Amino acid sequence: MIFATFLGMCSFLAVSKKVSTALGLGVAVIFVQVLTVPMNWLLNEYILKEGALAWLGPQYADYDLSFLTYILFIATVATMVQLVEIIVEKFAPALYNSLGIFLPLIAVNCAILGGSLFMQSRGIPTFGLSVMYGFSSGLGWFLAILAMAAIREKIRYSHVPPQLRGLGITFITTGLMAIGFMSFGGMLTGGSDKKKEEPKKETTLQPEKAADKLAHNTKDLSDDISK
Repeated sequence: MIFATFLGMCSFLAVSKKVSTALGLGVAVIFVQVLTVPMNWLLNEYILKEGALAWLGPQYADYDLSFLTYILFIATVATMVQLVEIIVEKFAPALYNSLGIFLPLIAVNCAILGGSLFMQSRGIPTFGLSVMYGFSSGLGWFLAILAMAAIREKIRYSHVPPQLRGLGITFITTGLMAIGFMSFGGMLTGGSDKKKEEPKKETTLQPEKAADKLAHNTKDLSDDISK
């Protein structure tokens, strides 16, 4: 989500100063993604897309409520974020205080909404795959912010030019990490759409025909020389 599509960069840059806070926010993002992506899959399959209301009767088979996609998806995300905020405040008040405003801001984290929209656009066929997709997208965001937090903790003890300290070196590090991940993506999917070229058929002469042709050419050459 971060290194391939650059979604969720705000909280990624703001909360990646310490590994502890990055760990807490990453787990919260995984939890929200695991809940919202499958729920939005159900909404899309049985309410929103064209023909989704056929289960209510044949008279509803032509209904298309896809224009409500953004409203319902955002409502689902906001509800789940409120649930996460209540749980974290109840069981981990120290983490709740360290995350501050960025925990409720998960509701407007574009990586969360992006997971549901990618699920819809890519046509995830089953509920189980939607659960796996939600978990995997959240896990990718978690690993990205955890890696960045670990790097930023090490950078504190490194010699960084004053002009690049803070967000400057963080942007550079993010760009370098994105280049690496995009390179792997290109190796995995770059050649999938290319049509395989059909091998050219080599025309080879049979041994007998080749010998006859060689003898004929030799005879013509000898006749030319004699003339």
